Amino acid sequence: MSTPSPKTPLAPRTPGWLDWYRNPSKPAFRLPPGTVDTHCHVFGPQAEFPFAPERKYTPCDGGKDELFALRDHLGIARNVVVQATCHGADNTAMVDAVRSSGGRARGIATVRPDIGERELLDLDAAGVRGVRFNFVRRLVDASPAEDLSTIVKKVAPLGWHIVLYFESADLPELEGFFGSLPTPLVVDHMGRPDVTRPVDGPEFTRFLRFVEAGDVWVKVTCPERLSATGPAALDGEQHAYTDVVPFGRRVVEEFPDRVLWGTDWPHPNLTDHMPDDGLLVDHVPQVAVTAEQQHKLLVANPMSLYWPGEAA
Repeated sequence: MSTPSPKTPLAPRTPGWLDWYRNPSKPAFRLPPGTVDTHCHVFGPQAEFPFAPERKYTPCDGGKDELFALRDHLGIARNVVVQATCHGADNTAMVDAVRSSGGRARGIATVRPDIGERELLDLDAAGVRGVRFNFVRRLVDASPAEDLSTIVKKVAPLGWHIVLYFESADLPELEGFFGSLPTPLVVDHMGRPDVTRPVDGPEFTRFLRFVEAGDVWVKVTCPERLSATGPAALDGEQHAYTDVVPFGRRVVEEFPDRVLWGTDWPHPNLTDHMPDDGLLVDHVPQVAVTAEQQHKLLVANPMSLYWPGEAA
C-alpha cells in the first residue's frame, strides 16, 4: 500500500506584505445599479491554487469567496478578474473565479506564445475576454515584442482585447509597438502617470494623445498606487488622493465613452498603506462628477466591452 505524498508546504508571504483591508466601510457614494469592477484579482488560495515558481512576490490569500463578498458589500454587480502576476500563465485560479460567478464575471488571462487553439477556446468559453501584457520591469521579466505579437495574432480572431500595464516614462519606447496591435487596447491605471508633474504637461499630454489616436480604453483606477501626497483612503477620509484627482477628471472628460473603473482588490504590492475599499468607492465622484459620467464609467462602458448586447 502506497503512502500518500505530503502536501507541498505553503510559501511564506513576501516580507513587509500588506494584507487587504479586512473590514471595509460601507460607501457613502451609492454605486449605480449594474456597476462593474473591471480590475480585480484573486490570489490563490495558495493551498488550492499554488503560486507560480517564477513569481516576483508571494502574497496573502485573497480568493474568489472574499472577492465576491466585497462585490456584494460595496454594491458592485459584476467583476472583471485580471490574472495576477503571482500566478504567472497558470490561469486556473482566475478561471475558477469567473466560472463560479454565475455569469457575473469575465476574465483577463496571461498566456504564452505557444498556447494552442484548444486552450484559447476553453478560456473563451469560460468567460475570458482579453490578455494582459505587463511591461512593469519589477513585476515580470521582459517579453520580446515578437512573442507578444504571436499572442495577439492568436487571440485577435476571438474578438479579445489587450490589457497594457506600463509606467508612463516608458510610453515613448512602447508607443510604436502598441500602435501596431490589431485589437482594442485597455490601459491599466491611466498609464501610471507621475502625479507630481502637471496634468497639462508633456508627459500626460502624450498619453492622452496616444489614447485619442487609437482604439484605446483607460482604467481610471488605483489612486492609492499613484498618489504621492494623499491623503490616504482610511479613517473615513472623503477626499482621498487629491493629487490624482485632476488626472482622473481629465481622462473622464476627454474620453467619457472609453473609461473604466475598478478596485484593484486585493491591492498587490502596496508598501505604504492598505486602503479601505469603501472609501475607494467614495473616490469615484471626485473624478466622475456628473451622474452621466458616473454611469458611463461604471456601467455603460464596461458592459459594452465585456457583456456586449446584455442589459446591466
